[in-house]
Amino acid sequence: MFTGIIEEVGTIKAAQPGKLAISATKVIESAKKGDSIAVNGACLTITELGGDYFSVDVMPETLRRTNLGMLRPGDRVNLECPLAVGGRMGGHFVQGHVDGTGKVLSATREGEAVLVRFEAPPEIMRYVVEKGFIAIDGVSLTVVEHDNTSFKVSLVAYTLQNTNLGGKRVGDFVNIEVDIIAKYVERLKVEKGSAITEEFLAEHGFLTR
Repeated sequence: MFTGIIEEVGTIKAAQPGKLAISATKVIESAKKGDSIAVNGACLTITELGGDYFSVDVMPETLRRTNLGMLRPGDRVNLECPLAVGGRMGGHFVQGHVDGTGKVLSATREGEAVLVRFEAPPEIMRYVVEKGFIAIDGVSLTVVEHDNTSFKVSLVAYTLQNTNLGGKRVGDFVNIEVDIIAKYVERLKVEKGSAITEEFLAEHGFLTR
């Protein structure tokens, strides 16, 4: 489990079919082989450790659902270690199970922030709500606006400077993971056959009064 608060931006050192080597320092200080790590929001397992890099294997299902297969040496990636028991929850619950990819449609500066609109497929957009959480390349963000095919987030200066999102351009693909709570609510609604109301959310623990 992750929080969507990026700890370090690493650099792709080598990219081979089904395997990535990533230059990093902070996230590998206490890491060991077999540990999980989120790379652009995808939960992977460390298979090799060097003094300034680590390697991960990327299975076909992950390549199909993420942008990891598009990475080349020199590309920057967001890195996060798993949430420690008792650690602070600064973002939201991010599983590292990427739902699919989206594409940057536009980026507009608004004061010190940048508003970025992403296009996403229907199977992702069905879970996107205004003011709801969403993880973009592993970064915990809040949706500020959406329509049927796209959504917009606001990137503050800190996020632009400390993640790879500051370097994204129109047309770039990103990994998207929707809020797991939205999936649970949908599942409960289907099983119960009822509409999602304030009473429904409170009854199932998603809302306190």
